[in-house]
Order: sequence, then C-alpha cells, then structure tokens
Amino acid sequence: MGPAPAVAAVRHAVRASIADLARGDLVLVACSGGPDSLALAAALAFAAPRMGLRAGGVTVDHGLQDGSGSRAASVVSVLSGLGLDPARGIAVTVPAGGGPEAAARTARYDAIAKVTAELGAAAVLLGHTLDDQAETVLLGLARGSGPRSLAGMPRRRGAFRRPLLGVRRPVTAAACEALGLEPWEDPHNADRRFARVRIRLDVLPALEAALGPGVPEALARTADQLRADAEFLESISSERSRADSQLPVSSLAEMPGAVRTRVLRSAALAAGCPAGALTAGHVARLEKLVTDWHGQRWIDLPGGVRASRRSGQVCFEN
Repeated sequence: MGPAPAVAAVRHAVRASIADLARGDLVLVACSGGPDSLALAAALAFAAPRMGLRAGGVTVDHGLQDGSGSRAASVVSVLSGLGLDPARGIAVTVPAGGGPEAAARTARYDAIAKVTAELGAAAVLLGHTLDDQAETVLLGLARGSGPRSLAGMPRRRGAFRRPLLGVRRPVTAAACEALGLEPWEDPHNADRRFARVRIRLDVLPALEAALGPGVPEALARTADQLRADAEFLESISSERSRADSQLPVSSLAEMPGAVRTRVLRSAALAAGCPAGALTAGHVARLEKLVTDWHGQRWIDLPGGVRASRRSGQVCFEN
C-alpha cells in the first residue's frame, strides 16, 4: 500500500525541487516545527537518500517567545529522529525597532545562509505553501508595492528553494497527521495584530465567500505570471545599467519607463540603500530627476544615500 495522498504530494514536490542536484550534495531543510516545514522535513528525509543526496535540517530560535529555546531543541530532536544529519538549532537576536515580522525574517535568513555556507550545502528548502504565496500577493496589493511584490516569492533564489508553492496548507497538515508527526502551532499565527494573519483568517475567507473557491490558486498563478514578466524586465534593466555611481540622463530618458525605474532602483541598491526600505515612492522621485527636471536639489534615500542630478548625470553618493 502506498503513502497517503498528502504524503505523496509533498514528497513529489520535494523530488521535483532537488532533481537537478548532484549525488552526494547536502540539502538542508529550514524547519520551525510547524506543519508546513515539518511535512517538508519528513519528505526530504524520505526522498534525499533515495536520490543519492545527503539531508540535514536547521531550526532558528528567534528568542521572541517564552520557551523558544526548548522548542528549538525539540525541533532539532525531531529532525534527528527523521534521519536528518546534521540537525542544528541556531539562536538569533532580533533587533528592536521597525516591524517585528521583517526583523525576525531578516535575522532568520541571515542565520540560515550562514549555516548553509558553513556546511557547504547545495540547497536549503523552505516550507512556504501556495497559501503563503496568495497571502504575499494580497499584502503586496494592499500596500501598493508594485509588480515586484505582486510577483510573490520565487521558487528559487540562490541556495533557497520553495518546493511547496504549489501545495495547499491543508495538504501539509494531512501529511503530518498521516505520518504521526505532531507539529507545533505558533501562537503568532493566530494573532490578528499581524497583517498576514488578518489576511489569512479574515480576508481570504471573505474573498472565497464572495467569489467562490479557488482564490488562493488564482493569486498564486498571478504571482507566477507577474514574476516571469518582472524577471524579463529586470534582465533588460541589468544589461542597461552601469556598475558605477553615475547614470547618463540622456540614456535614461530613452528607456521605457518600466526599464528606467528598474535601472534607477538597481543603482540605488548598489549605492547602499536597503532593499526593504526603498519604496516605489523613492523610485518615483528618482525618475523625476530624468523626466521632470526643474533644478530640484538632491533626494535623500534610505541607508544614508543621496541622489542628485549634476552635469547630465544622475549621481548616487553616501
């Protein structure tokens, strides 16, 4: 008798995600202990040895809740029990100020990237599901973040891979149940102080009630389509941008607006602007240095970067 359908679905997604890796490569799974990443960890533990790959796991203790250290130790124990080796727990310090979700996410990714480099892992699997993708698209839409945010999370970026972007959240829960795994439910996932939780508990159910089933799948398809468009435009932009800190106004003026804004954004990032702090509003002001020039002074950007127009060039300084 074969595995339960939910278990098979998660395993299939994992195998497809790591099929390009070479025998002997190490693959890590980032596991919080929740149903999505726990089902992913179990699927990797099953699939990797059958594909000639080594499999390990890592969990991050953000230190934001009482007992987080013991929970992280418990997750490491579960990962080891699944046969993942190495299995590591990492404690991080989340800086105060700003949005707690963004700060925790940055600290988590930085820690996982560091462990990935230390262990020489070829890939790290993340447990984001189709539902997470739909929530990301709606958040981007509500914030007016533009096509970059509406394109959602990529299936791959560097070493990070998201095998479950085509899998619904109930499937991962069913997989855990079928395998006898007991996931930990993060209380933050039910805390309506967080915008993503309100999207999950209130907005998406209301949309499905009004429009019928299939809204998360439609949002995920939209993300895929927009990502393909965005990646194409960014490839053109990267070809037209320059490595130095000055951009000729004449060249920028000839570019289509969709390309010009991406070139300016890339230049600002290269000059030291933090990606998460550089908004569409900042880029719109940069574009006015080209399209609506009337002698305005410099523009102060995040990260202590200053942009100005001088001698027919858009210049970035910090």
